[in-house]
Amino acid sequence: MLLHKLVNKLLLGHQRATESPHVTMKGRIDTPQDRWCLVGIIFFILGLGTLLPWNFFMTASLYFQSRLNSTELKNGTAVRKEYHFNNWMTFLSQLPLLVFTLLNSFMYQRISEAIRIAGSLVFILLLFILTAVLVKVDMNQDLFFSVTMATIWFINSFGAVLQGSLFGLVGLLRQKYSAIFMSGQGLAGTFAAIAMLLAKASDADFDSAALGYFITPCVGTLVTLLSYLLLPRMEFAQFYLNRKTKYEEGTRDKLLTDGKPLENGKPNGHANGAVASTALYSISQDEAKLEISPDRSEEANSSAEKASVLEVFKKIRVMAFCVTFVFTVTLSVFPAVTVDVQTAFPDGRWGRFFIEVCCFLVFNINDWFGRTVTTKIHWPRKESCVFPILVVARVIFIPLLMLCNVQPRSHLPIIFSHDAVFTLIMALFSMSSGYFVCLSMSYAPQLVEPKDAETAGALMTFFLALGLSLGAALSFLLRSLV
Repeated sequence: MLLHKLVNKLLLGHQRATESPHVTMKGRIDTPQDRWCLVGIIFFILGLGTLLPWNFFMTASLYFQSRLNSTELKNGTAVRKEYHFNNWMTFLSQLPLLVFTLLNSFMYQRISEAIRIAGSLVFILLLFILTAVLVKVDMNQDLFFSVTMATIWFINSFGAVLQGSLFGLVGLLRQKYSAIFMSGQGLAGTFAAIAMLLAKASDADFDSAALGYFITPCVGTLVTLLSYLLLPRMEFAQFYLNRKTKYEEGTRDKLLTDGKPLENGKPNGHANGAVASTALYSISQDEAKLEISPDRSEEANSSAEKASVLEVFKKIRVMAFCVTFVFTVTLSVFPAVTVDVQTAFPDGRWGRFFIEVCCFLVFNINDWFGRTVTTKIHWPRKESCVFPILVVARVIFIPLLMLCNVQPRSHLPIIFSHDAVFTLIMALFSMSSGYFVCLSMSYAPQLVEPKDAETAGALMTFFLALGLSLGAALSFLLRSLV
């Protein structure tokens, strides 16, 4: 029997060496190299493209408000017509994120990844083109508001499908590519803020500057689409995106070495999923080579069955609460409240750039910095009770920002009128948001077995979207209290 197994192993080594150019005699699979970090650049662009819709509409809130600023005569008195654009924009951006994140969990089984990603990018591009065209079209304000809200709803619906699909795609690669993807997402807001600053700094008239601003995400979305179409042509990406097929081949070889019979050249079905799952999680994400573990069939058979969603939720419930609470606090005041803060120095050019710099640019740079810091610092630890306490403590930023120079206001006094104080509060507010969100999302999969990591990630994505929606809904109340 021992001799039989030894002969089988020798034969398998030869078979692997001849079947695949990536497999060595020792059972190790040599991966291609990511030359010039092209795959990393592509995933950075894809991450940037996923959050362009939300950030470009949010940063352009002053443009939309200027087109919706009107007064009506009632009983001989001029009354300003309120559209509450920032509140509705935030709500109609985040609600479809919640709904279509759920739908995407069903769509991925019925609609191919290429159609979901490429199709979403095409529709986002068309909606951005429509928004750019409307800059030069004179419309009734009510109609313009309705068309803009519909555009925001649909563009963020496609954005939710795009984001969920790309998270699943990047999850097939090494962990550092997920970090690169999220870094691209973090810089999307900075990209939008800089585009707005350049548009305002130009000598062009208002409509031309707005047109140039909205053409920018059209170009960015087109580049994102071309980058995605280029991805399957990269040898490095091909290897990881197709590695499930390689694991199935490794499973067949593993069953042979254990003396299991083959049926029509394929392993018995009852053990196939178990060993393939074990092979998947025995892959080192930080190595340049992949290796299928030779000793884990028994472990796989005993732990292949995934835990239920409820069981996974019980293990990650603290992290789910944290990511929900962080985004609820963040979206409740940003941008619905913060965008109405006015500078203490309205005279001169500074007044034109105050919101773009101190609100949007400061928020996005510090949010990205907070996310990036988590690659080096992991405090508090995931088991510490200090972590949720600090997350809840962020609620202090809500009254702090409401007591800044928000205009118009009718209830609360102004306590922090200076621009520097508002900027400091915004910096701490955004940095803590990015830091705690990134820690929550990275801690959750570590609290479950590797086989349940995908379920944990899906649950965390849902609670992230839930926090965004709750914050957007809460922003109506908080803005009315100022």
